[in-house]
Amino acid sequence: MNLLPDPAGTSLPTIALVGADSPFLNSVAAALGSMRVITPAVLKVPIEQALGRPELDAAAVIVVDIDSKRRESLVALQGLMARLGGRAPVIALTDSFDDGLARWFLQVRVADFLRKPVDAKEVLRACVRALRATSEMPGDQGQIFSFLGAAGGVGTTTLAIETALLLLRDSKEENSTCLVDLDFRSGACVDYLDMEARLDIDEIGPHPERLDLQLLEVMLNRHSSGLSLLAAKGHPAQAAPVEPAFVTRLLDLVSSRFENVVIDLPRSWEQWTDHVLLGSNRVYVVSDMTVPGLRLGRRLAAGIAARLPEVKPRVIVNRFEQQRLFSGGLRRADVERALEGFLEGTVTNNYKLVREAIDRGLMLDGIKASSNVSTDLKKIVLAQVDAA
Repeated sequence: MNLLPDPAGTSLPTIALVGADSPFLNSVAAALGSMRVITPAVLKVPIEQALGRPELDAAAVIVVDIDSKRRESLVALQGLMARLGGRAPVIALTDSFDDGLARWFLQVRVADFLRKPVDAKEVLRACVRALRATSEMPGDQGQIFSFLGAAGGVGTTTLAIETALLLLRDSKEENSTCLVDLDFRSGACVDYLDMEARLDIDEIGPHPERLDLQLLEVMLNRHSSGLSLLAAKGHPAQAAPVEPAFVTRLLDLVSSRFENVVIDLPRSWEQWTDHVLLGSNRVYVVSDMTVPGLRLGRRLAAGIAARLPEVKPRVIVNRFEQQRLFSGGLRRADVERALEGFLEGTVTNNYKLVREAIDRGLMLDGIKASSNVSTDLKKIVLAQVDAA
């Protein structure tokens, strides 16, 4: 299926190419023009001199070749992003690149970024991806919910899966929700759901430029409930070095394809974890109802808030048990004090139900409809969705 506009119907979409490197921009323009479904417009000036040009207002995609060492260029790019307000995707090209710049690109909502030297065909593929995303999924990008365990064994994967199912049922669209397992070493989502992992990190990871919506469809697996799963085959006894550019591009594609994206993050802090958290609409730290669990949950949430002020992490206390008066155990007031304002909600302890569902590869509702676990999580997640 051709996802680009039909040249026989409306006018061809324009790709604006901005930058001072004329030979490079001319080569990109030639590659774009060869498609015959795109009209390239080359502005051979730095971005700060191109602001206000009508070609930018008319462009379907804007490619900016930026000198990241020039503060005025960065300020101009930020101003362009604010003026566009998401109307057209912007792809940034730069020859000086580090994690700080990548994080800044994500903060200002650049659709994609490539490091020079880069082949003109790679820029072409990035433009096609951006056009496909805006053509196939008009409007806002999907909502991203990220789950991060404060400790091992606190039920993070269970809550992520149940959240994805709640969002799927709450949506009016049948194929609205995708669960993404980013634990490339020992991801458990496929085992919990009794499914197959189709994302081949060894094959695709070193070549993020190959990712597009068509390849994404091949990598997705679909559960009988209608939930889509994106997961890789685990490498528990090996390192799983995955570049931030790959994870960023993967999530950009998924969020352009689905209304809701739920991410099960590894406990280890990867070089791309900051990027994922910055791109998330909701970040949930999961702890259990033990003194060490609550302390770890508070420390992790406070650490994320200090490291990434833009992110507002909230803690979900799993396996919560309401203690009787004079029982001597932890009560909700103790939980609230321990978490110092980070508490989002609690999920009732029903370990027997959860264990049976996991062992049988079933959803919680497949064992017991409207369980207390689902009811509690619904109050947390869907209340936030409705408030948004």
